[in-house]
Amino acid sequence: MDSFEQEGNGAALESLPPPPPVPPDVVPIKAESDAKKIVRHPMARRDVSTTMIIQPGPVVDFLLANQNARDPYSLDWNKAKRVLKNLRIKVSPSNQEYKITGLSEQLCKDQLFSMKQKNAKNENGEAETLEITIYDYFVNHRNIQLRYSADLPCINVGKPKRPTYIPIELCSLVSLQRYTKALSTFQRASLVEKSRQKPQERMNVLSNVLRTSNYGAEPMLKSCGVNISSNFTQVDGRILPAPRLRVGNGEDFFPRNGRWNFNNKKLVEPSRIERWAVVNFSAPRCDPNNIARDLIRCGEMKGIRIDPPFDIFNEMNQNRRLSPVVRVEKMFEQIQSKLPGAPQFLLCLLPDRKNSDLYGPWKRKNLSEYGIVTQCMAPARVNDQYLTNLLLKINAKLGGLNSMLTIEQTPSIPMISKVPTIILGMDVSHGSPGQSDVPSIAAVVSSRQWPLISRYRASVRTQSPKLEMIDSLFKPVSDKGDEGIMREALLDFYTSSGKRKPDQIIIFRDGVSESQFNQVLNKELDQVIEACKFLDENWNPKFVVIVAQKNHHTKFFQQGSPDNVLPGTVIDNKVCHPKNNDFYLCAHAGMIGTTRPTHYHVLLDQVGFSADDLQELVHSLSYVYQRSTTAISVVAPICYAHLAASQLGQFMKFEDASETSSSHGGVTAPGAISVPQLPRLKDNVSSSMFFC
Repeated sequence: MDSFEQEGNGAALESLPPPPPVPPDVVPIKAESDAKKIVRHPMARRDVSTTMIIQPGPVVDFLLANQNARDPYSLDWNKAKRVLKNLRIKVSPSNQEYKITGLSEQLCKDQLFSMKQKNAKNENGEAETLEITIYDYFVNHRNIQLRYSADLPCINVGKPKRPTYIPIELCSLVSLQRYTKALSTFQRASLVEKSRQKPQERMNVLSNVLRTSNYGAEPMLKSCGVNISSNFTQVDGRILPAPRLRVGNGEDFFPRNGRWNFNNKKLVEPSRIERWAVVNFSAPRCDPNNIARDLIRCGEMKGIRIDPPFDIFNEMNQNRRLSPVVRVEKMFEQIQSKLPGAPQFLLCLLPDRKNSDLYGPWKRKNLSEYGIVTQCMAPARVNDQYLTNLLLKINAKLGGLNSMLTIEQTPSIPMISKVPTIILGMDVSHGSPGQSDVPSIAAVVSSRQWPLISRYRASVRTQSPKLEMIDSLFKPVSDKGDEGIMREALLDFYTSSGKRKPDQIIIFRDGVSESQFNQVLNKELDQVIEACKFLDENWNPKFVVIVAQKNHHTKFFQQGSPDNVLPGTVIDNKVCHPKNNDFYLCAHAGMIGTTRPTHYHVLLDQVGFSADDLQELVHSLSYVYQRSTTAISVVAPICYAHLAASQLGQFMKFEDASETSSSHGGVTAPGAISVPQLPRLKDNVSSSMFFC
């Protein structure tokens, strides 16, 4: 298949032929309710994969594209060393291939090595050595002209104790090497844009490959008795109706095609904003007065009463060249000198739309030191729709609700409204590829104010790099004062739900593979049970454990239609496990590309949900995400856990390990890796949806 260059990272994107498919397990179709609509979908277990590959050519050209640098002399060589490690190069004029192990510590004109003199011997009869630079050796002894390598590091293709240095301009990257390092925001967006395919296009590609590959003639498959059909598997699916939502003034409505908007609607529980201010790091790109005025106007339309801001703080020109941490400190000096007390809310205008260096220090200062709710924005093309989306986040952070399920207020959620139930979402965020020393961030969000299932709080801890199992769900009281995540969640549920303990605990876990299912039950669930016993020895709640998977290659296509499957499509037969309880759900409307369903595995169900009730609950939890007006592809608690881990992970970017230690989370077992720990959030924001 055709490949094309991926701009900005010196890599190319190529569609690779998928591996031979595995015939799906077949089980009898489960009995369906007559009230559900039955549809038929062909299913492809075979799929097209995409990966980033290095653009072959001179190493210098790759580095310039990767760092978006003007010339070789402005490159960040520490970053270049990480990117180049283990890549294969071809050296001219010998055309030999080597693997890069590093870079020289000195420039090519200064890097010395010992060269043996063939015609000169010492008293012992051994060849004498001459200290010579890499540059002189190639220019004077090899007669190879070097244009610009003298003032650049050399490529090391040898071993750490016996390096072999080659001038960088003689090195070229060989083709078909995967780019496994972290991508920038722009690169990720470009990757998604160029690799997505419409359902009909993807279906045609798969059909053509199945016809031309002729897997049925493969001798090994024949000898194993494996027969691969060239047709898609036909499965029965149900379309769950969208749940009824409630907004302001008691208005109820049904979302259409997994989407809705707040045009001519008010928020169901709007907050009141009285003490707030605007902080502008983006001057002179925008007029903060206009933004504040438009925000107040849009808030009034949605039912949020916003007083005029107390003040607008513009960053001083002389501070803009300082480090991000110092810029934030200087800004807070301005704020403290003018505000009479702590504001209820701060609106922060950032200079960069994505990955601003100010974001982490700013959030850390507000949440952990002052307990101030803050909303960041980048003032580019600000209109009413943009401000409405911003208000959805602000309202949720300040304790309001944008919309909710009507059955939450009735209350009539099956199996949940009658029995106190806490819903947990768990996720672990790891460092980017190649960053083996960055701590992993474990986040658990928990529902509060039962019988609601739309309000959540978050608890976040650091743990050892690349550790997937959460190890801080329960800890003894003596462990530096940190009693674990679950104790926080359970006590908050108890105080916010009328002093009721949850008799049912529903856990949604993200990011684990099938090989780790037993660890979820034997390690993480055991910690949750231990936390319950620690609070009350006679407390025996019932548990439901569900794993959500998005990283798979199962796709569904709607027969006779070029569009994606409809929101609410559930598949629980033929392509599911013959014995275990699992199902696929497409809760969202696939507007771009081909919809990827979420695969839910029910590892444990002590409550006794019916298939219909459990699928309805999971579907409903895709409609309570307060940040948007669409159904989302995975349940809201998991999305919130991902947001919380990502946001607090930004705290670590500018913190030294020795300065971030605290009594909040981390690994403390003997022999365990010491990791920097997150600062404790102030009490007035720790139970809010600060991550929204």
